[in-house]
Amino acid sequence: MTTAPQDRINAYWTRRAPSYDEYVQRPERFARDQEVWAGIWRDALGAGARDVLDVGTGSGQVAMVLAGLGHRVTGIDLSEGMLEHARRHAAAMTDGPVILADDAVAPDFPPASFDAVTSRYLMWTLRHPDVAVANWARLLRPGGTVAVVDSTWFPHGLDAAPENLNGHYDQGVREVLPLATATSIDATAAVLERAGLRDVTVTPLTAIFELDREFGVAPDHEHQLQYLVTGRA
Repeated sequence: MTTAPQDRINAYWTRRAPSYDEYVQRPERFARDQEVWAGIWRDALGAGARDVLDVGTGSGQVAMVLAGLGHRVTGIDLSEGMLEHARRHAAAMTDGPVILADDAVAPDFPPASFDAVTSRYLMWTLRHPDVAVANWARLLRPGGTVAVVDSTWFPHGLDAAPENLNGHYDQGVREVLPLATATSIDATAAVLERAGLRDVTVTPLTAIFELDREFGVAPDHEHQLQYLVTGRA
């Protein structure tokens, strides 16, 4: 069961889904993105096929890259608009990810179902991240990995965010998103630590920073460093 704030978040991302997916798939950068992100996720998860849950999968970019690396991937999201694009991409790929409607805060899977839980650009817009990451940790098998990518997108507050985001991310939404205005990626790392994950590590993604310098960033975004944050069960 979702909450009213989550319903507003879902509505925003469903509205954004067509332009978001078009940006991710833009041909002048697509091959380079695939290559660089494959290296990032390969380093994060290690060698060998894994059972991976990609939470907040959006239009499926991470899920597709992970499946291309040979992992058995399940991607979940609550935005029907995003899920539509993710399912279309998955259907076009041999051994593509399974795409399901499910809540990233409380994924509906038995304990110890996965070797890894991943996300990209979710933590800032994840309601109750401490609850969510604790639930992810329970889904991991011994030695499993949580690996999340994000940045500090709105350190000066969501009032500085694009107007179309502000229209959905009202006060009720903001109250359940403690990482939305984080000023340091250390706040995300601390969530993993509080969930009991070990060896929490923050890695600056300089290769993505350089790609963004070369090709530019999404409209209404600033060129800034992104980070991979990992922890082990």
